[in-house]
Amino acid sequence: MSEVQLLIRDESAQYITTPKSAFKHYIELTRLHKFPLGNILIFWPSAWGIAMAATAASISPRVLAIETVAFLLGSTLLHSAACVLNDICDKDIDGQVERTKSRPLVTGAVSVSGAVRLLLVLTSASIAMLSFTNRTAALCGLVGVFPLHALYPLMKRWTWWPQAWLGLAMNWSFPVAWISITRSVDWAIVPTFFFGTVCWTIVYDTMYACQDRQDDIRTGVKSTAVLFGGYVRSILSAFAVIFVFCMAFAGYLNHQGPAFFIISCGGAALHFIMQFITWSPDIPAEGGEKFAMNHDIGYIIWGGMLLDYYLKVVA
Repeated sequence: MSEVQLLIRDESAQYITTPKSAFKHYIELTRLHKFPLGNILIFWPSAWGIAMAATAASISPRVLAIETVAFLLGSTLLHSAACVLNDICDKDIDGQVERTKSRPLVTGAVSVSGAVRLLLVLTSASIAMLSFTNRTAALCGLVGVFPLHALYPLMKRWTWWPQAWLGLAMNWSFPVAWISITRSVDWAIVPTFFFGTVCWTIVYDTMYACQDRQDDIRTGVKSTAVLFGGYVRSILSAFAVIFVFCMAFAGYLNHQGPAFFIISCGGAALHFIMQFITWSPDIPAEGGEKFAMNHDIGYIIWGGMLLDYYLKVVA
C-alpha cells in the first residue's frame, strides 16, 4: 500500500465511529455505566442501618455481611429503576438541558416502550429482593418503591423542595435495614438518624442541581438550587450541621463507642468543611464534583461504624 493510500485511510478513520449497541444504551438509562456513582448513595443508609442495628442487637459478622450484600443488590436495582422512571417522566425537559440532552430517551436511542419494559423488570426485581427479609421490613420497603421513588420525578413540577422528597426516597432503606436486623423500630434512634440523612441528601443533591440552575430557571423546573439562590452555601452548611448532629445524637442513643464519634461523626464533619470551603456554586462543573465527594462520606461513616461494631461485638 502506498504512502498516500495510508494517509487517506488514517485521516478517514478519524471520522468513522462505531455506533453503541442497544445494550449499552439501556445500561446508560440505568446509570450502571457510572457505578458506583449515584447507586451507592442509596446503599449507604442501608449499610449504616445494618451496622448500627448489628451493634445494638449484637448480630454475628456473618449475618451482617449477608444483609449488607443483599441490601447492596436491592439498592442498586431500585436506583436503576428510579433512574429509568425519571428519564421517562423528564424526557421533554431533559432535551432542553445541556447536561442531559444526549440521554438515550431524548436522542431516540431507546424507545419509551422499551424503557417501560426495563422499568417493570427492575421494579419487579427490587420488590423480589424484599422477600429475603422479614414481613415488617418488606412492607416498609414497599413504601420506598411507592410512593417515595415513584412520585419523585413529579416533585420538580409541584414543589421547590424536590430534594427533600428525594431525601425521603434515597434514605428509606435506613429504617428498612434496621427493621430487617432487629424486627422492630426504635422510635428514638431511627427517626433521628433518618431525618439527618434527609438533610444530607438535600446537601448533595442541591449541589448537583446547581449544575443545571440556569437551565432550570429558563425551563421553569423547581429545585432547592434555584430556591436558595445566593444563600445556597450557607443554607446547605446548616443542613450539613443538622445531619452530623442527628448522627451523633442517634449514636448516643444507640450507645455507640469512640470509633463512631471520632471517625463517623468527626470524619463527616471535616469532609463537609472541606467541601464547602472549596465549592463555588456558580461554577456548574463543581456541583458535579462535590456531589461525587459525598460518596466518600459514606465510606468514612461506615468505616467508623464497622470499627465500633468490631470493638463492641466481635473483639
